Order: sequence, then C-alpha cells, then structure tokens
Amino acid sequence: MTSSQTKVYLEIVQKIRSIMDDDGLKAGDRLPSERELSARLNVGRSSVREALRALELVGLIETRRGEGTFVKNFYENGLVPLISKFLLLDEKTRQDLLEVKKLLEKDAIRILCAGTPEQTKPLSGLFLSGEADILLFHQAFFKQAVEQTKNYLLYRIWLIVSEYSFTLSGERTANDLDLYRQLYQAMEGKDEAEALRLYDALSAKIVFHT
Repeated sequence: MTSSQTKVYLEIVQKIRSIMDDDGLKAGDRLPSERELSARLNVGRSSVREALRALELVGLIETRRGEGTFVKNFYENGLVPLISKFLLLDEKTRQDLLEVKKLLEKDAIRILCAGTPEQTKPLSGLFLSGEADILLFHQAFFKQAVEQTKNYLLYRIWLIVSEYSFTLSGERTANDLDLYRQLYQAMEGKDEAEALRLYDALSAKIVFHT
C-alpha cells in the first residue's frame, strides 16, 4: 500500500468513526450497511469493507453473520488485558500509567468542584451500593466522577488508562469508605484544596504490585 493509499484508507476509517459519532451510535447499535456507508462517503464498497475490517480488528465493531455490523464495547472485549501483558512489561511504564491515572482523576475532582451540585450528586448513591472490595469501589467512584465532568474525551482517556491499571494487582492498607465520604463531601462543598488533599491520602493507601 502506497503512502497516498494509506492516507485515503485512514481517512475512510476516520470518516466511519465520525459517522458513528454523528449518528449517536452506542455499544450494541447497528452500523449502516456497506452500501449506505459507500454512498455517504462516496467511496467504493471494497474500501469501506477494508476500513470496517480495521475497526473490527481493534475491537470497535463486530460483524454478526446474517445480522450486520454492530458497535462493540471496546472495554469489555478482553483486548486491553491482552495488550497490557506486552505494554506494561517495564517498571517505568507501569509507574507512568498510574501517574497518568492520578492526574486524570485529580482533574475530574477540579472540574466537579467548579461545577454544579447536580454533577456531584450521583456519587452519593455509590455509598449505598454495598461494594465490599475497596479497589472496585475506587474504580466505580471515579468512573462516575469522570463521567460527571461531561468531558467525553477525558472520560474515554480515563477508561482506557483505568482498564490498563486494573490489570495490575493492588491492595488497600485500610479497608474503609470514610475517606471517600470525606472526599465526596469536600467536592460537594466546592472545597478543591481539601478534596485534592483527601485524594492524595486515598492514593497513598492504595498499593499496586508493579
């Protein structure tokens, strides 16, 4: 494939991704047919087919025989744990990953502290979930927090980083929810400095075996 062919091919892949976003397609939704995509993009069906194969390869879509092509939940297809075995081989990369995760979560805290009460309110329901595993609770808490920032790109990046970090084994030195309750209250009260202090205290209690 020449450089010009590669450019056109990547453009088609990107345009299909744009159609998925423009049409508001979510996991489980059916994509337009090859014929419709070909017409909308004004390219040959063979080019569309190759682009769809590329998207299927990275786990963004799946083809069901006799049904069509559907959007797939990338984060549930097992690809991340598989890749992580190769990506997270060295200590420096693992530490960098955990640092990026912390930076993203701190940014979410800052955004929510500057936001509206409606953004932080959904977090209160997590304390009624009865989740006993504190690492899973941490994951759920910040998934909700990052989602409530309404920053789609931040949310997508956090999901990927979090999925990779979750393949590392970890433990809490203190298994209680008190600091999370305090963190929620600080965020609800728009006390950014206290919320970030509490986040650092929480992070210090989580030990990952890298």
